[in-house]
Amino acid sequence: MSDYLSTLLGWLLFAIHASLVLGVTFRVIMKRRPVGVSLAWLALIYAIPIVGVATYILFGEIRLGRKRADRAKAMYRPYADWINVLVARFPGQQFEVSEPARPIYELVKARLNMPMLSGNGMSLLQHPDEILAALQEDIRAARSSCYLEFYIWYAGGRADDIAFDLMAAARRGVDCRVLLDSVGSADFFRSHWPMRLREAGVKVIEVLPVGAFRILFERQDLRMHRKLVVIDDDVAYTGSMNLVDPACFKQNAGVGQWVDIMLRIRGPIVPIFWSLFVWDWEMETGERLLEQLEYHPISCLDNQLKLQLLPSGPFMGGDAIQQSLLTAIYQARRRLVLITPYFVPDDPLVAALCSAADRGVEIQLVLPAKNDSRMVNYACNAFFDELLHAGVEIHLYGGGLLHTKCVLVDHQFALVGTVNLDKRSLWLNFEMTLLIDDGQAMGELLQLADGYLSDAKPISWLEWRQRPVRQRVLENLFYLLSPLL
Repeated sequence: MSDYLSTLLGWLLFAIHASLVLGVTFRVIMKRRPVGVSLAWLALIYAIPIVGVATYILFGEIRLGRKRADRAKAMYRPYADWINVLVARFPGQQFEVSEPARPIYELVKARLNMPMLSGNGMSLLQHPDEILAALQEDIRAARSSCYLEFYIWYAGGRADDIAFDLMAAARRGVDCRVLLDSVGSADFFRSHWPMRLREAGVKVIEVLPVGAFRILFERQDLRMHRKLVVIDDDVAYTGSMNLVDPACFKQNAGVGQWVDIMLRIRGPIVPIFWSLFVWDWEMETGERLLEQLEYHPISCLDNQLKLQLLPSGPFMGGDAIQQSLLTAIYQARRRLVLITPYFVPDDPLVAALCSAADRGVEIQLVLPAKNDSRMVNYACNAFFDELLHAGVEIHLYGGGLLHTKCVLVDHQFALVGTVNLDKRSLWLNFEMTLLIDDGQAMGELLQLADGYLSDAKPISWLEWRQRPVRQRVLENLFYLLSPLL
């Protein structure tokens, strides 16, 4: 009898196991994702069935959580209508988008209803002290609101000064709100700072919180990766820098000080930044702030800087940045500079870069010589052979962990923001970037890129081919897993 039960139990377990594997296989096939991603999942599921099935259930599909997803759907039309009404109020917005930037502008306008607006002012801030000092000054001068959204807030150094300034602003009646990613700011949420800020009147929200119970309902690796500040609906910041003091942040990582930029922006585009913050606030909390802003634009800026905000994320139309990046590469005719800390591209991005190099475009890919993720570093290196062979220049920056995220096209337009050139940023994270359609601003950004290049070492394809076999094996191993990193 016991043998019969054992056999029956064995067959039952086998049937459950086979049903799970076949069911998940069917899900993978029916999702119709890029072939490389689907094959990577299938390889994992069949190589290590139990682990593979469990990993797919946890991370294989985009699940924002029912409440959050329902809010995102319900919010789209009110926000689109609000932006249309807002833009109609702006004076002096009769201008032509430049021909090179027009395809991206039209794509983003169609997908996300985001306008391009002229008459903006922009300052490029390149040094941590300069960035934090400017932010402190604007917070101290705030009269009505201070809204901040970051992937990482790391306590220590001048980042603490920002906290003190926010608390002082809240005490004098300024509406202070902070959105921080649960994973990126995990150390911050374990510290005393959230309680201190809340006691002072600052509203602090943990975005996309993680936890064992939430695994069943929400995918845990969807992250809020934006860096966004809006003060008094008058000044906005975005760029690559988190709310950290690089002199205190990850000092034991062995990669040097992080190198970042931020853009300080004024003008008609600022309320669009504001709308993105309140979108994220409503999606996470359910509280609607949209109707609180009655913006009366003033044409006080004597320049014609044209800007368009591109948000992205795991929502309908949220692949606009990925599509814009591909469009930018195919638009390039003379020179293309790509600056990113993490480079794990998908096949269409690699093909676009090789195609541009084949038609004679000078392509310079600038990466940090060291980064803080060994797996990502090996996966990144796996693409070097193909790119170098096609004529893409790869430069390794040695002055610290180069964290700037920037694409410069033909001295004509740029994409600058929070997006790494990896699958996670392009497919999963909530990100933002800025389309800059202006020759004068491009001159400043090209100077920045040339400064990075002067501190970087180019890789020779012949030298690269001489690297050790062990390194090649690790690169190819992590290349196979790159769709999952």
